[in-house]
Amino acid sequence: MDHALRLGRRNLGRVAPNPSVGCVLVKDGVIVGRGVTQPGGRPHGETTALAHAGEAARGATAYVTLEPCSHFGRTGPCSDALARAGVTRVVCAIGDPDPRVRGRGFTMLRAYGITVDTGLFEAESGLDHRGHFNRVRLGRPFVQMKMALSEDGFVAGEGGRRVQISGPHAQAQVHMMRAMADAIMIGAGTALADDPELTCRLPGMADRSPVRIVIDSQLRLPLTSKLVQTAADVPTWVLSTVGAPPEAERALRAAGCQVMLVRRHADGRLDLGEAMRLIAVRGITRVLAETGPALAAGLMDADLADEVVLVRSPNTLGHGLAGLPTPLSPRFQLAETRPAGADMFETYRR
Repeated sequence: MDHALRLGRRNLGRVAPNPSVGCVLVKDGVIVGRGVTQPGGRPHGETTALAHAGEAARGATAYVTLEPCSHFGRTGPCSDALARAGVTRVVCAIGDPDPRVRGRGFTMLRAYGITVDTGLFEAESGLDHRGHFNRVRLGRPFVQMKMALSEDGFVAGEGGRRVQISGPHAQAQVHMMRAMADAIMIGAGTALADDPELTCRLPGMADRSPVRIVIDSQLRLPLTSKLVQTAADVPTWVLSTVGAPPEAERALRAAGCQVMLVRRHADGRLDLGEAMRLIAVRGITRVLAETGPALAAGLMDADLADEVVLVRSPNTLGHGLAGLPTPLSPRFQLAETRPAGADMFETYRR
């Protein structure tokens, strides 16, 4: 099951709106088939593993990270495929809350006479499938909020001036986080101050760059920015508010950006909850929010952050733009710390 989970993690960020499911087929103590949900969401992990195993699947045990589907879509149910291939036992980490499945996959397997065991590595699988679970249960994506902080708590220089805070090892880790997200999100302030590309720049992984989302209530994103200039190559979505300047909206659309309008609060801020529901409808399940203080405060105030990753540098700035506007809510507990060169990653989860 640990191997199946590792397989599933390989395609996180590539299979939306589907979950990335890993499957390992074992017969007589030997792995005879392995699979993971393929880019675009199909074929599913079980189908891929069965194709790898061929006739060797007959009599095998399948280790699957999520309940096999039981409904007909573009393809038949994976539960049916496992039975037809002659699999005699299925060990599954966790059930699928999707109302089209929700226990029916297990029921179908047992109806075929297949032994079903559940709950192995359930907690680990629950973490891996958070995007799928959030979209099904809450109607919004899993939101992972990341912020790099100097030792004295700053995220940028004076006036928001861009300063390289974390080192190369930490930056590589962040690019891997980008590769495992369906979308990367920043606020307009970060877009204006940093003019970022928001792509995955790990060697050989350029195609893993996620959808880029800018929260920009006034449509201030310049047409000369790197995000707009490369919108034809990497999907770029600008989320703004009803009432934003129409000429700016037309210009961004003409440049290749997708502009989506949501309601705004009385203080003029964009309704982040509605924005998250909108992008979930468009298939996004996992969002990496690389936040400055304003977007971080907005996500926290709207209770939309599910995980907070603080990249702490040992370097001091002495002055500049302060990071987290308030201490983390008691809802978040420190779950993991890990070094990345001279920097330290702290992961807080609900």
